[in-house]
Parts: sequence; structure tokens; C-alpha cells
Amino acid sequence: MCRKSNEERNRGPMQEEHKNLNKGLLLTILIFGCFLSTLNQTLLNVALSSLMDVFRVTPTTVQWISTGFMLVNGILIPITAYLMKRYTTRQLFLSAMLLLFIGSIFCAAAPSFHVLLAGRMIQAAGAGIIMPLLMGVVLAIFPVEKRGSAMGLLGLAMIFAPAIGPTLSGFVIEYHSWRWLFIGLAPLVALVFLLAYRYLVNVSETSKTKLDVLSVLLSTVGFGLILYGFSSAGSDGWGDSVVILSLTVGVAVTALFCLRQVKSDDPLLNLSVFKNKIFTATSVINVIVTMMMYADMILLPIYLQKGRGFTVLEAGLLLMPGALVNALMSPVTGKLYDRIGAKPLFIVGLVLIIPSMWAVTDLSASTTYLYLMVRTIILRIGLSFITMPLSTAALNALPKQLGTHGTAVNNTVRQIAGAIGTAVVITIFTAQSKSHAAALMLKDPSMAANRLKSLAAISGASDAYSFMMILSVVALIVTLLMPMKQKRQTEPEGKAVRKEGSYS
Repeated sequence: MCRKSNEERNRGPMQEEHKNLNKGLLLTILIFGCFLSTLNQTLLNVALSSLMDVFRVTPTTVQWISTGFMLVNGILIPITAYLMKRYTTRQLFLSAMLLLFIGSIFCAAAPSFHVLLAGRMIQAAGAGIIMPLLMGVVLAIFPVEKRGSAMGLLGLAMIFAPAIGPTLSGFVIEYHSWRWLFIGLAPLVALVFLLAYRYLVNVSETSKTKLDVLSVLLSTVGFGLILYGFSSAGSDGWGDSVVILSLTVGVAVTALFCLRQVKSDDPLLNLSVFKNKIFTATSVINVIVTMMMYADMILLPIYLQKGRGFTVLEAGLLLMPGALVNALMSPVTGKLYDRIGAKPLFIVGLVLIIPSMWAVTDLSASTTYLYLMVRTIILRIGLSFITMPLSTAALNALPKQLGTHGTAVNNTVRQIAGAIGTAVVITIFTAQSKSHAAALMLKDPSMAANRLKSLAAISGASDAYSFMMILSVVALIVTLLMPMKQKRQTEPEGKAVRKEGSYS
């Protein structure tokens, strides 16, 4: 009885409030906000060619609409561990939605490309806070044995939103002005803001921690240059001097940032999370799977439009069934994670992903639309077994005090992996397409230019998918070597702290 009363006295006020918390309402508001911010991130990917005509800018300039968004996101995410300790859940979420709303207004009314880009940067500042905050809330209010189900619900926003983005954008651009992408988004964001203002409660305790300004500068420059270098490599090539300089300086500055974090008593981003074997293994798988996911979302529309002549809307519609299946599967795989752990789910997912990648390594001009749709559905089912269980397994492996840092690291890894995957697959596609075009010209010099480009694009896409299939095999090997899920021992908090990083 004495021990029980001591535990009750040591329990924080927030932990007591979590018992009476309306978790369903809280999670619904946060997921809706996450859905809008994630949707916004990929909303303009298929609109870039239209924006080039509207604002009369070059492809190199217009790509900043996507690259700039990714850069701000990548720069902000490492700082979220500090923000989540310093500010309340309400303050951060309301600030994020306000930035998303203001940015949407800027974009909808943009008279010039520079105003549009500024609006996208403001949106990105809000979106960069949302996902780490949402994962942090799940860690705070759900016990370990229920986090898989909760994270599965997050998959509705995290995976479904970017998958329907191309379809939604294609429809709006084909029948209305691109401005309606933002005009339609703004009132939805305002609604979420009002709901959050009325119903959102704080779920974590704050502390007046000191901000390490030098670490912020190092992470901003380091991660920013790495993301910029990889993003630019996709369009400018790996031999471009700016790309080489960005990556070289970015890696060097990031190394200084990591060294400072290791030596600091109160690091901005606690890298000791990598001492945990499960967290490290899931981070490696996270990089590979995110590379494949982002690459497929870009490569498949390129093949359909450049190689087969499909419209933006038709390319987007092909992704829709897979997105719907993925959305339905995500909560299911979350519950399965709570029952059987991560490793079996990863194996099942990759057993589906590998053949779905192999199925498009020999694309042709006669590959049917239905074949590609079925293949994409199988891929999305495979991804649903991995994406959210991956994050859950990584964060569950860490002690509670490292939760916010694990969330920040997890999302930073995902952001960088997305940039790398996009750059690598576009580079492979571009280089192989040029090579195939040259070979076709030698074989048949009289071939029409349009047919030449189409066949070269098809072959280039096949080669890029071959690389992605190799990545999926590597991910399976890492998964097979990963330790099985272990149950946490119920022990006093002090002992749990002394065993920090031993959960493997």
C-alpha cells in the first residue's frame, strides 16, 4: 500500500488527466489537421507545368514550389523536440494551423511567383510541426500496448493524403483554376483551427529549457543544404557544381551538428536514440521504404504521362484505388502490430512490395491500365503493413524521456529519405532515358521524335523500378536481421531510466 501511494504521489498531473481525456475527439482533430498539412505538401506536384505557363518561369525556378516546402520542413523538424518541451500542445497545434491558413491565403491570392513561393514557405513552417507533434501526443496519451492502433489511424492522414493529392490536383487544374487548390483548403484549415481552439487540451508538461542557438544554426544549414543538394540533383544532375558543393558542405556541417549533440548535456536532438538496436534497424528500413514510396509517387505519373500520353487526371485516378485500400488497411495493421509486433508485419509487407516492384521492371507501350492499377494496389497493401508500424516500433523501443527526440529523429530521417529517393529515381530515369534514346536513334534514325521520347521514357522508368526492387530486397534482409519485439518489463521508473537504450 505504501509503494502504491508513493507511485500516486510521483505521478504527474498530466498523467492523471489522461485517464479522463476524450482521446477520440483529440485524435480526430489532430488527424484532420495532419491530413490537411500532408495533402498540402503534395498538392502542387502535378501543377508545376501549369504554374510555369501562368508565371512564365523555368522548370528550375518552379521546382522551388516543392523543394522550398521540403527544405523548410526538413529544417524545422529537428527543432520540434525543443518546441514540444517548451510549448504546450495547444500552442503548437494552433500556431501550426494558423501558419497553414495564412500561407494558403497568400498562395490563393498570389499575384506573382515570389508571393506564391512565400506562401508555400509559410505553409511549410506550419506543416513541419504537425507530424512530430501528433506522434508525440500518441506517445503521451496511449500506453505501449495500444500505440499501434493509434498510429494506424495516423496512417489515414500520413499515407492517404499524398496518394489522393495527384487525383484532386488533376481534377481541379483540368476544370478550374489552380488557385482553387488553396481557396478550398483555407476554410478547412480554419475549421480545424476553431475545433482545436474549442476542444484541444494539453497532454504534456512543459519546461523552460534553454534553446541551443548554435545547434539550431548548424541543423538549419546542414539539413537544409543536404535536402537542397538531393532535391537539385534530380533536375540538375549529380555532376552539377552547386549540387556537389551543397552536399559536401551540408554533410560537413551536419557532422559538426551531430558531434555537438553527442557532447551536449542538453542536446537539441538527442542522438543516443541510435544506441537502441530496434530504433536503428527501423530507421534503416524507414529510409529505404520512404525512398521507394516517394519515388513511386513521382515515377509512375511520369511513365503514364511521358511514356503513355495519359492526362494528369488519368494518372491520378490510377493511384486512387490503392490509396483507398491503404487507408482502410492502416488501422487494421495498427491493431495487428499491438498483437504480434513489428517484424512479422514488415516481412509480410515486403513480400508484397518486392513482386509489385518486379512487376514494373519490364514496362512497355502495351502495359494495360488495369495491370498497373492492380500492381499499385498490391504495393499499397504492402506499404500499409510497414509505414505506421515502423514508426510505432521505433518509438516504443525508446524510454519515455527520449520520446520527443525519437519522434524528431524519425521524421527527420523520413524527410531526408524522401528527398534522396526522389532525386535518385529521377536521376536514374533521366540518365537511362537518354541512353535508351541514343540506342533507339542508332537502331532506327527515321523514328519520329514523339515515339522516340515515349519509348525512351518507358525504358527509363523500367530501369528505375529495377533499382527500387533491389532496395526492397535490401529492406527485407535488414528486417530478417532485426530483433523480434520484446515486451517491456513492468518495473519502477528509476530502473527503467537506468536501462535506457537496452530495449532491443
